[in-house]
Amino acid sequence: MKFVAFERTKQGTGASRRLRNAGKVPGIVYGGEGEPQLIELDHNALWQALKKEAFHSSVLDMELAGQASQVLLRDVQVHPFRQQVLHIDFQRVSARQKIHMKIPLHYQGEEESPAVKLDKCLISHILTELEVSCLPADLPEAINVDLSTLEKGATLTLSDVQLPKGVEAVLHGQDNPVLVSVVQPAAEAEPAADAPAADADKK
Repeated sequence: MKFVAFERTKQGTGASRRLRNAGKVPGIVYGGEGEPQLIELDHNALWQALKKEAFHSSVLDMELAGQASQVLLRDVQVHPFRQQVLHIDFQRVSARQKIHMKIPLHYQGEEESPAVKLDKCLISHILTELEVSCLPADLPEAINVDLSTLEKGATLTLSDVQLPKGVEAVLHGQDNPVLVSVVQPAAEAEPAADAPAADADKK
């Protein structure tokens, strides 16, 4: 995704307030080989971009003063009750240096799985995103996970998923986290829960 940023010379609370009143968002770009740089963005264009999943999880092309650079969205501050972005942070990336990023998991095919189609089970999504490490060129916008073969009582772990080439999971001490579990239908669980009460009625 591409977006346009503009150089910002003034900083401080007062300057940021004036920017916001003018429909702009103050921000900063840091990292890489350059010095931290103050920027501003058009609020309406940024608000629309933030609605797109790829803006949060992919390498972005930022145009600034006629030059293009690749950045990652690292932080965004939003007003607690207004639809207003207060501040935004981006990090420059190098094509030769690996980055860490949380990528959304897109689950597909669960309605066609035996667990859902035949046994009327529920599919519980334990994880909705996965932190990965890779070079910027290898960063996927999302990781697709096929659930079409899930059966009753099954669990799907990270080892069951083929990650894109060049992408490694960052596990933070977890060997093989569970991504999805199959939950039996409530109708099957109820008799077991009611059994003690039924026994009590017989006494």
